[in-house]
Formats: sequence, C-alpha cells, structure tokens
Amino acid sequence: MTNNPHKISVPDRPGDVAVAEDRDTSYAAGASVEATAAGTSLLSSTPGLHLVRRFSFGPTPQLVGWTRIVGATRWFHQQLRPGRIPDPLADHVWRSFPLAGMDTRQIAAETDAGTTTAQVQYYTATLGRQLWSTRQVLEVMVDFWGNLLNVPMPNPSLWHLAGPYHNEVIRRHALGRFRDMLHAAMRHPAMLRYLSNDVSKKSSVNENLGRELLELHTVGINGGYTETDVRNSAYILTGRTIDGDGLFRYDPARHYTGAVKVLGFSDANATAEGGLAVGDRYLAYLATHPATARFIARKLAVRFVADSPPKSLVDRLAKAYLDNDTAIGPVLRALVGSEEFAGAVGAKTRRPLENTTATARALGVWPDGDTMTQGLTGLMSHLTQVGHRPHGWQGPDGYPDVAAAWNSAGTMLKQWNLHRRLTDNALAGLRHLGADRLVLFVPRGVDDYLDALSDRLVFQALTPAHRAGLRAYLGPDVTTGAQAHEHAAALAALILDSAYFALR
Repeated sequence: MTNNPHKISVPDRPGDVAVAEDRDTSYAAGASVEATAAGTSLLSSTPGLHLVRRFSFGPTPQLVGWTRIVGATRWFHQQLRPGRIPDPLADHVWRSFPLAGMDTRQIAAETDAGTTTAQVQYYTATLGRQLWSTRQVLEVMVDFWGNLLNVPMPNPSLWHLAGPYHNEVIRRHALGRFRDMLHAAMRHPAMLRYLSNDVSKKSSVNENLGRELLELHTVGINGGYTETDVRNSAYILTGRTIDGDGLFRYDPARHYTGAVKVLGFSDANATAEGGLAVGDRYLAYLATHPATARFIARKLAVRFVADSPPKSLVDRLAKAYLDNDTAIGPVLRALVGSEEFAGAVGAKTRRPLENTTATARALGVWPDGDTMTQGLTGLMSHLTQVGHRPHGWQGPDGYPDVAAAWNSAGTMLKQWNLHRRLTDNALAGLRHLGADRLVLFVPRGVDDYLDALSDRLVFQALTPAHRAGLRAYLGPDVTTGAQAHEHAAALAALILDSAYFALR
C-alpha cells in the first residue's frame, strides 16, 4: 500500500411538519449534490480535522485549536484515558439531572414504579455530555456500544433499570475490554428483562436473549450458527433472572441442565448450581471468537471510516481485537493510524443526532443557567421528530449507521430549520454569543469575510464556486465585508446547511 501523506501515526500504548425558512437554499442543496458526486474531494484532508470530525460530536474552535497545538496523535492518546481529563461543564450538566447518576435501588426509592422520569433524565443528560464533554472519544464510544448492546428508553418495564445499565455496562466499559462489557451486559437486569430472559426457565425457554447474543452482540447473523445453536444458547442463559428489588439473581431452579453446544463451544452443563459458570465460559468463548472480532471490527469501520469499509481494514482491526484480548484501545489506534481511515475524508454523512450536536458545538452554544433543561428538552424534541434521540431506537439492533437510512427531504428540512433556530439564538435555554460574533475581526472584502465565516464554522475554505454562490445570495449591493457581516446569521445558516457541514 502506498504511503498517504495524511496518515496519522498513533503510538500503540494504552491509555409536526417543519416549515422551510424564507431564504435561498440553492447553495446548500447544490453543494450537497456536488459533494455526493465528488466523494471525498470537498472536505479538507487535514489529519487533525479529519480525526475530530470522526471522533467527536462535532469540532469546536477550541478542540481544533488544541489538536493543532499538541497534535492529533497526542489528543487521541489522551482521549483514551478519559479519567485523566477534567470535565467540569459536562459534570455540572449531568448533576442537573440527578436521577441520571442513580443506581437501581436509588431510582426505586425516588420515583414511582413504571414511571419513565429517570429514563428521560438519563437520555437528556446524555445529550448534555455529547454537547459539552471534553471526553469526546469516550462519549462517541458510549454511543457506539449503546447501539450494539441496545437497551432502549423510554420503557416502563425498565423504569429503574435502563439508566443504571448504560452507566454500569456501557459507560464503564466503553474504552475497556469487550469481554468485560459482554459479561456485565448478560448479568444486568435491564438486558435480561428487555430480552425476556428474566422469565426464561428450563420448562419454558425464551430464545430472545440467546438469539440476539449471537446475531446482534457477538458473531453476527453471518457467524455460522444454526437454529440448534440458538436453542442451546438460550439453554445456557436460563437461570439468569431478576429479584424483587430489580437486581441480578441467578436461580439454579430455572437453569436447564444437560449437554450444550454452540458453534465450537460445548459443555456437559451437568448441574444447575454450575450453570452460571457455564454461561460465563460461553460468553468468554463468544467474546474471543474470530467471527465476533470481524463483526465488531466491521461495525467500528462502518462507524468511523465508510458505509462500506474495505475488507483489508476490517481484517486488521479484527486481528488487533484478538491480539489484545478484546481491548478496544488498540483497535481504535489501529483504525485511526490506517491508510483507509486517512483516505476516507468526507466518506461519512452526519446522522441527525451528530448534525444537531455538531451545530451547537460549532456555534459555541452553552447551557443558559436555570433554563438549561428547557434548552436540552427543545433539542430532544427536535431529535425525536427526526427519529434520532439518544437511546431512542426501540429494536435490539440499535440505530442504523449508514447514510441511506437517513436520506429524506423531511429530515433535511428539519435540520435546516434547526440550524436557523440555533444560529438565531431562538432556542430557550441555550445561548451563544450571536452570529455577529462568529467573526470578530471583519475583513474588508466580501470574499475574505465569507472565508473567515466558513473557517469559523467548518474550519476550512469553501471552493470558489460555492463562495460565489454565497455572494450571489447576498446580491450585487453587498460589496464590503462589513455589509456581508450584516447578514451573518443567514450566511451562517447556509454554511451549516451545506455539504461541508453535512459530511464528516
């Protein structure tokens, strides 16, 4: 493979219907069509910018500036050790939703059974972390794993279980070992109840968890398993249930005994008392199975490289996964250090959640005091309309991660409307300095002003043709940078509507 000048070297060390706004959208639509045709040529291939586009919920001037100072490699290395990174604003936002950090017993003591208050607080607080956390790689990986091992919200049957699941299983292990995360998930009451394992018993075996464990969580639908394997997988997991307080309990009386075999795993499974240990050995086998390695490697490559990633990259990531005992850090380092990652600039499209968070982050939006929860609730309402609220996918497979799943005129229009609302500071509870402060030192010429505004929002210059499109929008009477500056909010919204922002 030829050397790529933009390759990043990362050391192998731990660590209702929307209404169109009254503005000309031909620039944004034209740029989007051209970007689709031109592939990766539209976006800047600066390595650090490419990295933060993929491994954050949207670049900010501060984040881009930091990677320019310390280097993309060092930033990424630091991000893999999130415990060492102070996160005061995100922590403050998180504490504003007290139920989000509570465990199952605490939620049960504070709320009524079947209410979803804790879950609403949890996914709203999660959005807050995505917006303002300095630990962006952690937040991106929390989102990734939360979809692979999906337990959705709101769900009244999981009223006191779902939030703790995402804290204790996903967030705790997001940058650790998948093997540990899988073990934790298969003992957590939220997963057991969501996929009905809490009612599975030897006399009436429920196959939901046993099937999804194979199809969605480990080896994948093409992993070579049979329906007999699914049945045996469900047998192995019997006995894993929930007590009256909503905590995990292993009940030997529910466990199926007798020889079991799934793929290359077999066990006599002779005693009910030993059934939990059999299940743990089975999970360890699945976590380290080559098909699981390929399944997870491909999921990561789709998330961070391209909707159809090259097999060569998937194979190398799978090897890194197995060589490092399912640790995710080495796999991510192999991914961002690859030629395939470096060559995939602009090959991914921001989904609605990512477009929303990136808009707020690019504008420098901050939580506005006591009304912050109102602002986050407003964003959550938008995300619900476009079908991409945190933890909102109700099926066990998680949100789709390819552009084709999100291509619709309605979704695009809603995103454009949100761009205008945020640019105009029209969402109560969230504030930024104002569109007229995006460019603090107004250049003399119109083109210079447009370049400065695009650099502030998308961290690169527009092509001459696209800059000319913005000039045409301004009209012939705008001849100076100061005059262009008077249209800052409309210009900013158009740039955010464009493919420069939609792609990542």
